[in-house]
Amino acid sequence: MSVTEKLICITCPMGCTLEATHEGSTVLNVEGNNCKRGAQYVQAELTDPRRMVATTVKVQGGVHPLAPVYTAAPFPKPRIFELLDALRRVEIAAPVQMGQVVLENALDTGINVLASRDMPKSAA
Repeated sequence: MSVTEKLICITCPMGCTLEATHEGSTVLNVEGNNCKRGAQYVQAELTDPRRMVATTVKVQGGVHPLAPVYTAAPFPKPRIFELLDALRRVEIAAPVQMGQVVLENALDTGINVLASRDMPKSAA
């Protein structure tokens, strides 16, 4: 039995409202997309939804107590809260360099978590 769902495409700034008809993970029809990426987005969203994740981790001896971090690639959406829980337990030592791997192979997904800014040591 086919199901029709409305989705908002997030692959580009246009944010097209898509109407997707599918049976399970098989996409039958996509309407409302202004480019071919809309159909690809629907297929990915139905089979393996992923999102970029940005948060902070604790820093020892830095000028700030937290450093911003992000995933190097889109992370599996159902496991985001699991990742955030793991990152709450991470504590890194200053100095930190932008792009430095903070958590390698997060949750065995092959995706690294990277620092998104430099964090120098505190002068005090």
